[in-house]
Amino acid sequence: MGMTPTREEIAGMRRRGLMLAMAGTALAGSVGPVRADDDAAARAARWQDLRQAIFGNRPVRDGSGLVQLDAPGRALDASLVPVAIRLTRTEGIKGVYLVIDNNPSPLAAHVTFGPEADPHALRLRVRVNDYTDMHAVAETADGTLYAVARYVKAAGGCSAPAGPDDEAALRDLGRMKLRLAGGFATDRPVEATLMIRHPNFNGMQMNQLTRLYTPARYIQTIDVAYDGGRVFHMDTDISLASDPVIGFGFLPTEKGVMQVVAKDSKDTVFRHSFPLPPPAT
Repeated sequence: MGMTPTREEIAGMRRRGLMLAMAGTALAGSVGPVRADDDAAARAARWQDLRQAIFGNRPVRDGSGLVQLDAPGRALDASLVPVAIRLTRTEGIKGVYLVIDNNPSPLAAHVTFGPEADPHALRLRVRVNDYTDMHAVAETADGTLYAVARYVKAAGGCSAPAGPDDEAALRDLGRMKLRLAGGFATDRPVEATLMIRHPNFNGMQMNQLTRLYTPARYIQTIDVAYDGGRVFHMDTDISLASDPVIGFGFLPTEKGVMQVVAKDSKDTVFRHSFPLPPPAT
């Protein structure tokens, strides 16, 4: 049975993924006019390298009967690419990974679900740096991994500025909103959308006023709980888009309070509580 990586191991995976991405970029520039990211064999080889870096020697099975990865074939905005990971069943699902193979930090998100979660669908907005395969990997309670892939044409998303200037992008840092689709109910899963005000500077963006690169500052973890019971924990990195928007499901059995705690790379912690159902206005 495979073991789930610790947070420290996840950080190591990101560092290894970054080195792999840099090596892949150098290789692509050395093979001539054919882009490595457009070559199926090169993309497959890259995934094998990333799979080894993230999951070690654990086998990764075909997940086409369990996992669906929705993303645009050609993105309208490479800095705001909508992605949805859908599961055909949720019993025994421990978590999901999203890997953007050609991004500078390929492991975009690792989400572990808690007892209050409805894992049927997870929605994110991400940055895409170059034409790439994306992989969604579901992990079952016994450690088995199931993966599916989606090829996305987008470029430049990681260097796109987060706003007209850094001061504007940092305004209202950490402010949160929560919206429910279809209202609140205790007899069925509820779909929620969490919005967090944060520029997610990744160190690759140029300040449009000073023409200097903005230092990295990005959200690293998000924890969501309902009345103290965990909905999900997310480890993330620079591939998450500015002002993150996360769609997820949860299973309330009664009225309560949703607690959200996010921490960024400056160790700043942002907290907010949302009474549910929301008070009438």
